Amino acid sequence: MSFLEFSDSVLDWSLSIALAMLGVAFVLTITRIYKGPTLPDRVLGLDLLTASSIGFIAIIGIDTGFTLYVDVAIALGLVGFLATVSFARFIMVRGDTERSPVQETQETEQRHIRKPIGNHEVLR
Repeated sequence: MSFLEFSDSVLDWSLSIALAMLGVAFVLTITRIYKGPTLPDRVLGLDLLTASSIGFIAIIGIDTGFTLYVDVAIALGLVGFLATVSFARFIMVRGDTERSPVQETQETEQRHIRKPIGNHEVLR
């Protein structure tokens, strides 16, 4: 086995391992976006999703040898940055970042449950 064949096999294994690790990061990021619990957590998850997508594009670009993927990754990075800035501005204008939208719906549902008080039912 020559050095060129050895380096080629190491590159293939490295790319496969990197794709697997990015796939795990992608799945964990999607679960963080789904679970929340707050809006800033979801925005950070979307930012990390953009970063891992850039990693996928870079690895595919290295594997195929096309330099066009670098331009696509740069464009995605710029769009992801602008999206993060706009989400941050939205959060600052909105103000309330500690409550989750899912938690708000559960609280409103619990407020309208009839609970008996003595012999009478009262709508809370």
